Amino acid sequence: MSAFPAEKNMSSVLTVANLLTVLRLILIPVFVVAAHDKKFDWALGVFFVAAVTDGLDGLVARAFNQKTPLGAILDPMADKLLLVTAFIALTMEGFTKTLPIPFWLTATVISRDVFIVLGALVINMTTGFSNFRPSVPGKLNTFVQITMIVFFLAANAFDLFTRFLPLAFYVTLAMAIFSGLHYVWHANRLMNEQEQEKKDSGERAE
Repeated sequence: MSAFPAEKNMSSVLTVANLLTVLRLILIPVFVVAAHDKKFDWALGVFFVAAVTDGLDGLVARAFNQKTPLGAILDPMADKLLLVTAFIALTMEGFTKTLPIPFWLTATVISRDVFIVLGALVINMTTGFSNFRPSVPGKLNTFVQITMIVFFLAANAFDLFTRFLPLAFYVTLAMAIFSGLHYVWHANRLMNEQEQEKKDSGERAE
């Protein structure tokens, strides 16, 4: 009889949405090896497939009611790991055919994410607040970063978009800074909303 709950728990973990997220994690070292070997057509294909699974897993989770606590943790972790790995690998000297991604851009992109994660951790430890939700500029920032990486890989694989790379770098930089600053306001608004809800519920209870 105890096998049935175990099977139910396993099925709630091994959803299509979660498997797509796991696939994205598996593709990360494949992407790095392809980029290291300067097989940028393969690297572009692998990165594109990984980026597509980013949209598909969320779509599948919503469409088939497959939202799980594991997926809520794995999905953003896989997103950040994919992008951070791509930025670091493509910033290294000798890794690319074109000039590498500028160090100042990679440093800004990673610092933004570290700042948000550490800020959320400090807020959670000091106030207990944990209802952090992604913001629209944050999602747009992810899209801009993915697009920039695709442009960069296409430039190395097929000599496409090369002249647009400097513009793509600065747009990515601006979006990272704006979305990071916006998230400070966004998190503060979420905290105020929760505090107001607690006050309203307390007044109704009285």
